[in-house]
Amino acid sequence: MEVNIHPSWKPYLKDEFDKSYFEALVAFVKQEYNNHTCYPPGKEIFNAFNYCHFNNVKVVIIGQDPYHGQGQANGLCFSVKEDIPHPPSLINIFKEIEKDLGLAYPKSGNLQRWSQQGVLLLNATLTVRANNAGSHQKKGWEEFTDAVIKIINNQKSNVIFLLWGGFAKQKAKLIDKSKHHVLTSGHPSPLSANRGYWFGNKHFSKSNTILESIGSTKIAW
Repeated sequence: MEVNIHPSWKPYLKDEFDKSYFEALVAFVKQEYNNHTCYPPGKEIFNAFNYCHFNNVKVVIIGQDPYHGQGQANGLCFSVKEDIPHPPSLINIFKEIEKDLGLAYPKSGNLQRWSQQGVLLLNATLTVRANNAGSHQKKGWEEFTDAVIKIINNQKSNVIFLLWGGFAKQKAKLIDKSKHHVLTSGHPSPLSANRGYWFGNKHFSKSNTILESIGSTKIAW
């Protein structure tokens, strides 16, 4: 099956695209987009891969679902389009960067700038029906994105995985910690952050320290 994704990923993912679960997933997604309002827009579903090319992957951040409000989702986890108000989790991410790195709070919530530096912003489920969180879960996306994590684990080394919250931490079992770096913390959502499980994790400075130690360019968070 031909999937519109950046060519750097195709040699690694082509076998997944030909599996029966993926064909069923594509049929489901097409039906949903034809019959309902869904996010992100169809051409942006694979933006995580289109902005962060396989050879450039340095850091992987794992989210769960795209935002399901109008105009929010742009195919990158935790990210929103230009001029869209920042959702609570993104606000707390930026607040932690402020404290951790002393950087000013940014105007734009579009994290494309991170992706283009080698941060794979991967939601476990890549699509959602409008105003219906979790509506496209357990349709095949999780199998696909788990395969992506396994491929990165097997094909690369010294990748930093940032696992925020219980859902993301479950992906740790897919990662060989002897060849990669895994940093965990609570989720940046207000419920978790306000209980003290997010702020102070210093994942952004820690990631850059690791990148420096392996001779790689730091991320301009």
